[in-house]
Amino acid sequence: MSSRKASVPVVDDEGVIGVPSRKASVLVIDDDVHILRMIQRILELEGYRVLKASNGETALQVFDEETPELVLLDIMMPGMDGYTVCQNIREFSPVPIIMVTAKGNDEEKVKGLDAGADDYITKPFSSKELAARVRAVLRRTTLWDEHPELTAHPNDFIIDDLIIDFARHRVTVRDREVKLTATEYRLLSYLVRNAGRVVTLDQILQAVWGKEYVGEHHLLRVNVTRLQQKLLIIGGAQIGATLLGLAARGALRNFFGS
Repeated sequence: MSSRKASVPVVDDEGVIGVPSRKASVLVIDDDVHILRMIQRILELEGYRVLKASNGETALQVFDEETPELVLLDIMMPGMDGYTVCQNIREFSPVPIIMVTAKGNDEEKVKGLDAGADDYITKPFSSKELAARVRAVLRRTTLWDEHPELTAHPNDFIIDDLIIDFARHRVTVRDREVKLTATEYRLLSYLVRNAGRVVTLDQILQAVWGKEYVGEHHLLRVNVTRLQQKLLIIGGAQIGATLLGLAARGALRNFFGS
């Protein structure tokens, strides 16, 4: 068991709950050496430890050896592209992944999210934008992993064969654990804790991703669909319908076509 002391939650200047960051390790994957060096400089100035890989095969090897806490992944690479790298990582790790996509290419964004990415950033981006996106993703992951009491629920949530253990952040269907990313767990937790209430798309985005994601409706759509697919694989149509039932409240009903 790790002897590292848990950080104490703090509130930043914008009123966002977070945790003081230690030097998290970030794996940056890009075949363009100039972009790789630029991103390395930006992140090192922010205090992160940067790992680098210029192709998919090397990236998977570095990931296995170093176990980074975040992956920043370019999509368009020769050989093994970013989608394939993301899918490979998702087979054994829920680590947060940020996809780097081309400006205005919504298809790339959706395909990246479908592959298992948690977030995306579009080229060209400023150093401030990149640093903010990395902080936001790490803040969400660290907060939920290290401080379950902030989202604690007095009991497990049970509906049909779906059980959510809020204390351990564990989801099971018919006694089989459902492997979720941190983002997928937060989304499912929010949906079940607000079942029956009228909530808007932007309320969900702000609660799960943060206020900087308000308006990113396709991000929500893809993640709900991915959640449903994971539950369908284990629990069948009834559990998938249960999730959509939790999502389809108020403004969400038309959004999800229910």
